[in-house]
Amino acid sequence: MTDPIGPSTSTIPNPSPTTLLHPRREPFEHGLLPMQKLIFTDPLQALTSLKQKLVSSSIQRVDSAALADALQISLDHARLVLDTLASVLHSESDPLVTSRFDDVDSVGADLLDLILFLYIQSYKRLLPRLHKDAAAVADVWPSTSAFDGYLSALSPLQVDEEAHQLSYLQKHLANILSLLSEPVEGEGEESLVISMEGFEHLGFLIQFEDKGSDGDFLSQAAPIFANSDPDMPAVPVPASQVLGWLLQNIASSLEHVTEKNPAKENGPPSGSDQDVVKASPSVRSPCFIEGVSKSSYVKQASDLKNSSLKVINCHDSVIYILAPLRYATIYGCSDATIVLGAVGKAVRVEHCERVHVIIAAKRVCIANCRECVFFLGVNHRPLIVGDNHKLQVAPYNTYYSRLEEHMTEVGIEATINRWDDTLELGMIDPHNSLSHPAGVSDAQAESATRLDPDHFTKFLIPNWLEGESTGSTKDNPFPLTDPCLTSQQKNQNNLGEIKQILREAPLEENLKRELSCALHVYFRDWLYASGNIRQLYCLQSD
Repeated sequence: MTDPIGPSTSTIPNPSPTTLLHPRREPFEHGLLPMQKLIFTDPLQALTSLKQKLVSSSIQRVDSAALADALQISLDHARLVLDTLASVLHSESDPLVTSRFDDVDSVGADLLDLILFLYIQSYKRLLPRLHKDAAAVADVWPSTSAFDGYLSALSPLQVDEEAHQLSYLQKHLANILSLLSEPVEGEGEESLVISMEGFEHLGFLIQFEDKGSDGDFLSQAAPIFANSDPDMPAVPVPASQVLGWLLQNIASSLEHVTEKNPAKENGPPSGSDQDVVKASPSVRSPCFIEGVSKSSYVKQASDLKNSSLKVINCHDSVIYILAPLRYATIYGCSDATIVLGAVGKAVRVEHCERVHVIIAAKRVCIANCRECVFFLGVNHRPLIVGDNHKLQVAPYNTYYSRLEEHMTEVGIEATINRWDDTLELGMIDPHNSLSHPAGVSDAQAESATRLDPDHFTKFLIPNWLEGESTGSTKDNPFPLTDPCLTSQQKNQNNLGEIKQILREAPLEENLKRELSCALHVYFRDWLYASGNIRQLYCLQSD
């Protein structure tokens, strides 16, 4: 049976007027994989057949081998699917989320969660509106790529992502409920029913949020199941009634989004606006750091009440985010150094140029970046997709006093660092609504090279940035490779020898003063020439 269900005309009580339905951003922002074999021409038919095949095999949790066989993909790609699903699941208690790195295959994914994950691979991201001051960012992306005519002037903050995701759910909800439903004897629209357990799987895609509180259990927000006797199994509900009630709520939520966020025709802040921080009212929504230019910027754990962060359109700056996070996105930045504290779910770095990114995270995805260097402490293989050029990877190279505390809080293991075990997928992202150049649909993304160990240096975060917040971390918790350790020791020895030579130089006091003054002058000139002088001014004023 592959026909979508239709909404019932039966009357179902409306939720409280303070209750709003929201899409979960995480699957749409961090759960899409550019793999053609995950995208189906008719997802309802294909996934119904997949579900029936796995159910007939008595499979309730799907491991890499079963998934690879069912979708005809490699074991590496099947493992990537499970890892990515684990990073965006709504239930923190699911065994796939709580399992250790080596146990993912034996644990496997819940069948219905996997079906929903595969279904949304048909989602296409909304094309952002043009940046109001396109000329101000035109120099970020020289026109040498087929994408640059669009990407140089895009600002993802100017799109109504929530409305776009709600519209997608509105269009596909009948199919999604069909996949979560079970047939019963009968005819017509009442022949498909959905259980409370099946309804809870919708938590992967949607969430209800009351003013002042977050709704964690969908069935408690829905009047269809809310009054069920906790001591008795809930009676399955006709899927058509569930569809009608959800469509009603999506329509109300879309209306609310439109009223709350009127058409953003005025564009983003102008190029002269700096240090733009937008904290979302809900902890479920990300905090935005946008438009930092020619400056330095610091955020501590106490400054961030949200579990997700987006750093967008920041240029020629140094940004320190010394906090534990669940998700992070770095988008459209150039000529910057960005330090992210511990990120427990996933990081996505997209459309960046000449950026040094220092990340401690479980997972990282790099898309459409150029001439960037990534200093990584990651538990899973870094994923590289899209049109990338001259990327370099290196081991994690910094620390701050609360780093290990934050890593423990979000579940990052310092003993596992797969910084150089990159996995490359296709150049073209099928989830992008931009037109795609002909002839490159199956091309593999350009891989990253290892940074020359002679160029590996420790990045020092001034301890006074942390104020009164002190922790136990005294050094980089991730082990370094032998070549990097050798290079680091060589640099330290060279510095020590230079200091000793200067101390022991047979110079009269007036010549020593002249030498000291000359060194200060050269150092000051370097600070100005490199732009690092701004760090001293900006950070001292924070």
